[in-house]
Amino acid sequence: MHPLRLILPRGLVFGLGSRRDFLEEASGQAYRRVLVVTAPPVAPLIQDLLQALRERGVSLQVLARVDREPDTWMLQTVLREAHDFGPDCVLGVGGGSALDVAKLAAALYGSDQTLDEIFGTSGLRKRTLPLVCMPTTAGTGSEVSPNAVLLDPSDGLKKAAVSPYLIPDAVYVDPELTVTLPPETTAGTAFDALTHCIEVYTNRFAHPLTDAFALEGVRLIAKHLTRAIRNGHDLEARSALALGSLYGGFGLGPVNTAAVHALAYPLASRYKIPHGLSNAVLLPYVMAFNAEVRPERYAEIARVLGVQTCGTDVEVALAGAKAVWELLSECGLPRSIRALNVLAEDLPELAEQAIAVTRLLKNNPRDVAFSDALTIYQQAYKGELPHA
Repeated sequence: MHPLRLILPRGLVFGLGSRRDFLEEASGQAYRRVLVVTAPPVAPLIQDLLQALRERGVSLQVLARVDREPDTWMLQTVLREAHDFGPDCVLGVGGGSALDVAKLAAALYGSDQTLDEIFGTSGLRKRTLPLVCMPTTAGTGSEVSPNAVLLDPSDGLKKAAVSPYLIPDAVYVDPELTVTLPPETTAGTAFDALTHCIEVYTNRFAHPLTDAFALEGVRLIAKHLTRAIRNGHDLEARSALALGSLYGGFGLGPVNTAAVHALAYPLASRYKIPHGLSNAVLLPYVMAFNAEVRPERYAEIARVLGVQTCGTDVEVALAGAKAVWELLSECGLPRSIRALNVLAEDLPELAEQAIAVTRLLKNNPRDVAFSDALTIYQQAYKGELPHA
């Protein structure tokens, strides 16, 4: 068993209404000027919290600017406005995009580091401001991960900064903040979390410390996803998805993701397909590709998904990939990238970009060459799962 370092926030509060606990955090830490980084649809969800902070004498600068997957220009804009405001704390509220911008804003405020310096692993030298995160989707796990991803318009690639300094000081996971997510977004973000859990458990660097979280995350998401889609105000289902997402996020730092994410990045960069949806449509095809290499792990995933098939581990593992493929339809998501307007003639270029994401591909249980990436894209384009 190799050593594994799991770095978690100093404080983590989970449960319905837990966002209001930040009022005590703000008072205890004597925050007086809080920069709130969020998205336009999210800002109305936290008006009660913002008003309560103002009543306690806290000055707020609310930047509801993260209306898409963030790029480097968006971060620079937020940093300029932060400089004008002079915060003593950054509060990120939203999905992974808003949280990633908040994390980087807290780290780079007043810093002399350039973005080129911070991309990659451990490029950040410090974080200059306290950081608090509240997720409003059950998907990215960004609230407990050391990762932040931005699109770099200069080359059209998504780039990640990975650093312990991107772990927030405090996290409040309040499932009430997810009830207004529309069904498609609920499904896409939940599949992102499901992908995290599956890739952490089947990873070359998988570890018992994160295995238990990952498997329970798979179980929670698989059991409750369709319920949350049918009734967004089902708080039991919403809470289960939020917890499953959190469990997946625990593994993103010490173990990380693999080929699904590597192949999803070019779809998001070139076609602006939302990150969760990119992962969702590729997940069953990568599972089928990997099944023969770590069949016992993928078979266990299948059983947790509810697959009853008997047979060899490989057969059960492939049945698990098919179960995920079928879950896509149950959730109203496409099973092909062609349905997302991806062009067949672009597949070789997408494969070239995917195999360049060695930071993630090194974690995959099976080596992925250009020909492998192209084959997976071709299968996903046709919507035909091998052995289905």
